[in-house]
Amino acid sequence: MDSHERYEQQVVWAVVDSGIGPLLLAATREGLVNVVFHATDAVRDKALVRLASRLGCEPVEAPDSPLLAEAIRQVEAYFSGERRDFELPLDWSLISGFNRQVLRELASGVPYGAVVGYGDLAGRVGQPGAAQAVGTAMGSNPLPVVVPCHRVVESDGGIGGFGGGLETKRKLLALEGVLPEPLF
Repeated sequence: MDSHERYEQQVVWAVVDSGIGPLLLAATREGLVNVVFHATDAVRDKALVRLASRLGCEPVEAPDSPLLAEAIRQVEAYFSGERRDFELPLDWSLISGFNRQVLRELASGVPYGAVVGYGDLAGRVGQPGAAQAVGTAMGSNPLPVVVPCHRVVESDGGIGGFGGGLETKRKLLALEGVLPEPLF
């Protein structure tokens, strides 16, 4: 391997089935970089174009890549109820600043089966009163499920918004025992 190959960005991806529909998982040499909900062909294609633009290289479908193997295994274990915590290297290059700070706090500080309010999460990162900005950070989360933005709810008990749709958020919270399983 020459020095150019060693430092060239590589992005691999695969679509995996989950309890909330197909998920696109993408990884770099740094770690898991993107999780995309509802990865139908059209959604997948749009996400891959966006990834290529943001990361400067064409993502390659590689479901057997060592860069994805552990992420796929852990996501499958999470949805089968065998895993509560993700222990994966994450590539945070798609997010920066306040949004990254909030998402890192969420990933490390809000465990499986727990929820946190938008305002409470803002306070945890030293920005009390920035609940709306926390909502924006949740909406820009490039690693949903693994960085559990579904665990952020409204302080009045409302479920709040969710980029994957409210039905998906309800299913994830039910999987973690926070909400009852939907009746239908």
